Amino acid sequence: MSWSAKQYVAFENERTRPARDLLAAIPDIDARSVIDIGCGPGNSTELLVQRFANATVRGLDSSPDMLEAARKRLPGVRFDTADIAAWNESGPFDVILANAVFQWLPDHATLLPSLVARLTPGGSLAIQMPDNLDEPAHRLMREVAANGPWASKLAGVAGQRTTLDDANTYYSMLCSCSSRVDVWRTTYHHPLAGGASAVVEWFKGSGLRQFLEPLDEAEQAQYLKQYLAALEPHFPVLADGSVLLPFPRLFIVATR
Repeated sequence: MSWSAKQYVAFENERTRPARDLLAAIPDIDARSVIDIGCGPGNSTELLVQRFANATVRGLDSSPDMLEAARKRLPGVRFDTADIAAWNESGPFDVILANAVFQWLPDHATLLPSLVARLTPGGSLAIQMPDNLDEPAHRLMREVAANGPWASKLAGVAGQRTTLDDANTYYSMLCSCSSRVDVWRTTYHHPLAGGASAVVEWFKGSGLRQFLEPLDEAEQAQYLKQYLAALEPHFPVLADGSVLLPFPRLFIVATR
């Protein structure tokens, strides 16, 4: 699945806020080796550079477009192309950050403890994952995909995202390999100008991409038209002309 840095950063302030909140929960450490897994256009990497001034900070991503944007943003930082699912660099690292990436990867029960094992003592694995598959915006993506003339093309798309476990499960899978595990869930309510169309624009930079890529141009236009119509009853326009986009996210900081 390809990514568009330009579309993603159209809502940069809103998308960076969870990374900022995640970073604030990492215990203080004189970090020397810090890595941003799935760094995107570098907005989360920039926060790491600011927080850990004495560290060597690196970023990894599989998207050439995202990496190009990240390198322009932070020319002094090393950004590497990597398939995060196959990444096996041993480290050790003082901080591993993964902002809105692991919802695309399976088998968290194996993946997350393996990342903790690559930390230095006192180092932290910090994760944020969208937990919004049951929200109207995502549920309607799947319904429009299943009920249109493109249904056969999109039959396997809905399963590309990993269904997240609950807080108890994540705590249990990490507590035996960590000295401290902090798990919490926050629902942001982002005000977006432009009615339900703004919700469409938001998800064009993330969740909608997997549904649109298999379609030709005419099918994409029709899919988006039907998706917008389905969204409108769920996103009433408020007095200031905006709509509120509820966005639940799951956060984990596991310290070795």
